Amino acid sequence: MTLPARSDLADLSGTILLVGAGKMGSAMLEGWLGLGLDASRVAVIEPQPSSEITALTARGLRLAPAPGAVVSALVIAVKPQTAPELMPSLAPFVTASTVVVSIMAGRPLQFLEHALPGAALVRAMPNTPAAIGRGITVAVANARVTDAQRALVHTLLSAVGKVEWIGDEGLIDAVTALSGSGPAYVFLLAEAMARAGVAAGLPSGLSGRLARATVAGAGELLHRSPLDAAALRQNVTSPGGTTAAALEVLMADDGLAPLVTRAIAAATRRAGELAG
Repeated sequence: MTLPARSDLADLSGTILLVGAGKMGSAMLEGWLGLGLDASRVAVIEPQPSSEITALTARGLRLAPAPGAVVSALVIAVKPQTAPELMPSLAPFVTASTVVVSIMAGRPLQFLEHALPGAALVRAMPNTPAAIGRGITVAVANARVTDAQRALVHTLLSAVGKVEWIGDEGLIDAVTALSGSGPAYVFLLAEAMARAGVAAGLPSGLSGRLARATVAGAGELLHRSPLDAAALRQNVTSPGGTTAAALEVLMADDGLAPLVTRAIAAATRRAGELAG
């Protein structure tokens, strides 16, 4: 899908209303301010704002705003179980010029459309590396989202990492299983490598540090390199060497690839069940 043009937050004339300023919401807010958004253009609804959020009121950020401001984008970053009770209170903030962005897991566009009839809606699925600006978010829009609104949402989501747009909401369950849950798979790999290092005779602390640095470094190399993962793997695998001996085990018919395939399939099914 063609990516929308990047919008300039420094020139934004309306208000960005952030509902929920937990870890993900706060990370997004930090990213927006870093892209030049004036704090006076931000309003936050959060029952227990952090000291960092409260401090931004000195720069013009508004807490617990009353309906009436021109809200360009309403970003919902709350736990999905709170949504049914919360959504009616958000309706007064939504006008014909507002785009609503939900990062609530398991809440489809149909749920949002029922709660906010006639609204321009985007459903987005970020992942936890967004907290350090290295996430990836997949987004899908309903038919009411204009090109300008899509560009604004793309910029808002880009503040915490890369953004991919899809046209079929049915893909979101698989997205959730791959990138949404994916960081946990990488952390498990680091755990398993550390345990295997201990089993091979390394001291526990050293093994943990080696595993952590190796996974982090390989991820950064994959991030920076123009080569795909398969090419990078081949480049570090000498015929008959130690890496080849390990990969013979990992790439066996009952090795890592089919195990990961089954794991992502299980996560995809569960995502569908949670979405109802």
